Amino acid sequence: MDRVVLYRAPSTEARVDEIADWLEQCLQSSVDASVVVRDRFLDVHRTDELAERFAEARVRSPSDRETGNTMLGTVRYEERVLESPDRGGGVLYDGLQVQRALNEAITPEERGLEALHVAVLDRAIGTWGDHDGRWHKRVNVLGQPALVSVPGLYEAPAKPERYYKEKQRHALLSGDSPPREVLENRVEGEFLIEDDPRTTDALRGYVLQPVDYLLRGTPFCDDRRCRLFNAHRHEGVIEAQLREPAFCPDHAALYGRN
Repeated sequence: MDRVVLYRAPSTEARVDEIADWLEQCLQSSVDASVVVRDRFLDVHRTDELAERFAEARVRSPSDRETGNTMLGTVRYEERVLESPDRGGGVLYDGLQVQRALNEAITPEERGLEALHVAVLDRAIGTWGDHDGRWHKRVNVLGQPALVSVPGLYEAPAKPERYYKEKQRHALLSGDSPPREVLENRVEGEFLIEDDPRTTDALRGYVLQPVDYLLRGTPFCDDRRCRLFNAHRHEGVIEAQLREPAFCPDHAALYGRN
């Protein structure tokens, strides 16, 4: 690998240029690879098939393994969201299907592993769990291209149980979601919610994870204090991504930061 290509997600809180600067510093001591930033993946690599491929990847229900709704209205919706990402939301996509579609959208000369593409997306993605027969939201999907879901950062890890109860109570009373300040004041524990100002910092490790996977062939880290740890709860995300040290001793030696 001699290059990492990061793609912006302009409709989100994620500041990809800052993540790229951080990633380049991390890689200086372990691999001679440059970091390049491009605009939104779905603009740079737009194809005529993408809207239908997203329609095919839509998750029907949490416990239905089959995906896809390619009725004309759904495809038209996906076309509109490709053009205006702010009009999307509330849809979960099969991350592996999306990954395959985006891989095919990359030009053949850029598809090899000399350049790892990391698409920061404004879509919620998931993978099917054979162990429990349901879909699980994910923050990232490793591979080529790697997918990093900004909504997944907020939605995939489990929040404190009180959060869901307070959100439901507020929705019943007012008909909408409670403001961040209300949740933070009423719910004990630490968690990230939509448009959280800590989004950029928290995503850094999730962008490095697919890079480390390509370099070393081993996914994630077992140390809860390391940015390469795959946390399943928000408390774990905050410990791994937002607190010192940035890395466990093994990964600190590779990426030159502690």
